[in-house]
Amino acid sequence: MADTPLLSYYVHCIRFETENIRSIELRPADGSPVPPFTPGAHIDVQLPDGAFRSYSLTNGPTDGPGYEIAVNRDANSRGGSIHMCEALRVGDPILVRAPANHFELAEAGGPSFFFAGGIGITPIIAMIRHLDQAGRPWTLWFAARSRRHAAFIDLLTAWEIAAPGRVHLHFDDENDGRPLDIAAQCSKAQTTTHFYCCGPTPMIAAFKAALADRPEEHVHSEQFSGTGIAVAERSFLLVLARSKQEFLVPEGRSIMQILEENDVFVPSSCRQGVCGTCETRIVEGVPDHKDGILSPREQASNRTMMICCSGSKTDRLVLDL
Repeated sequence: MADTPLLSYYVHCIRFETENIRSIELRPADGSPVPPFTPGAHIDVQLPDGAFRSYSLTNGPTDGPGYEIAVNRDANSRGGSIHMCEALRVGDPILVRAPANHFELAEAGGPSFFFAGGIGITPIIAMIRHLDQAGRPWTLWFAARSRRHAAFIDLLTAWEIAAPGRVHLHFDDENDGRPLDIAAQCSKAQTTTHFYCCGPTPMIAAFKAALADRPEEHVHSEQFSGTGIAVAERSFLLVLARSKQEFLVPEGRSIMQILEENDVFVPSSCRQGVCGTCETRIVEGVPDHKDGILSPREQASNRTMMICCSGSKTDRLVLDL
């Protein structure tokens, strides 16, 4: 990831999806074709201060000459969503990294069940567009606090009109504040069904609990916010195999913080273990995984880790840096 080049784009158009959500279309500054990507992918967008934020693509690989993202103006923003929703203007230049995908759509198998919460609908829109073009079956449950907080309602309604029974909308304020009953919907699925969920942490937890007895390879999820745990819970020695450097990572600090303080650059974006930008190969040691991307099987393989949020279970951790 450290050598991922930055691509020059510009803001082609901005649309208001809701009071706080903007759809933003980005196109290459030189008119060249966009690098290829798959449904569920995201791009990293560089902010004016040099930091990066990750945004899922809502368009499919063959939909248009650029990238389409949706940004929610978060009241607890660290600056990214405020800039994207309030300061960005049509025509503005913007730098992005080529798409990456940690939320892949299964290209083979039976029906697809999608669960989305709020802005978590963004990668799922791209997936559904792809399945529609391929003529493959899907069903969507979309939850939001209220209709006025729900983005892409016109699109979801059009999908439901085209083939009734595929789109189910759940608004908390119309259901006495009750959340969507994910377990009840999953219980109706065929054994060949693939399940996908993107949304806030409580929704992801309910989704995983409802599907605990399903094959791991049929259950796919992506969080748009982390757990809040982004520091080491114990001190350890960090060794960089390629540069031959060693650093002490004390309790209460993150690997990323220590590297930055010592001028070691590793690309990052979310700082919460949900975007995958900082994924780094492990050479030796056992990490204490805190990310929301790697599956239990991938974590147990001990091949890679997200260094923005994860620590170490061993006194010495060697990374391929």
